[in-house]
Amino acid sequence: MTALPSLILRTAVRWISPLLLLFSLFLLLRGHYEPGGGFSGGLIAATGFALLTFGYSLNTARRLLRVPPITLVAVGIGLSLATGILALITGKPFLTGLWVKVPLAGTVTLELGTPLLFDVGVYLTVIGATLTMLFEFAEE
Repeated sequence: MTALPSLILRTAVRWISPLLLLFSLFLLLRGHYEPGGGFSGGLIAATGFALLTFGYSLNTARRLLRVPPITLVAVGIGLSLATGILALITGKPFLTGLWVKVPLAGTVTLELGTPLLFDVGVYLTVIGATLTMLFEFAEE
């Protein structure tokens, strides 16, 4: 029989994990212009789920993740690959950044580009790969 984690750890994890996930999204979205991006954001997000594993249980972390981590790896690699293929389709070199302007209210336009999609792919891949390893070790 295994001992339950301490009440202090479980309480801290309940507050820290959502903050880590929010901070990981912040790092993901600012990473194109400043330090951060998909890799560091993905590691921070995986840390949030690792804390859930240590504070509660492996089953709790898997339930909250909602998808198998290996699925995140596949989707992330596919998304990153798709951003490179989009450039090839337009006749540009592989992984060339493409941008589209989306008009919003009035004169405000939003510029969306493939570098953000590539970072999201890296983000998902890093979360999936890290959690796949962590969950396998936790099962042992």
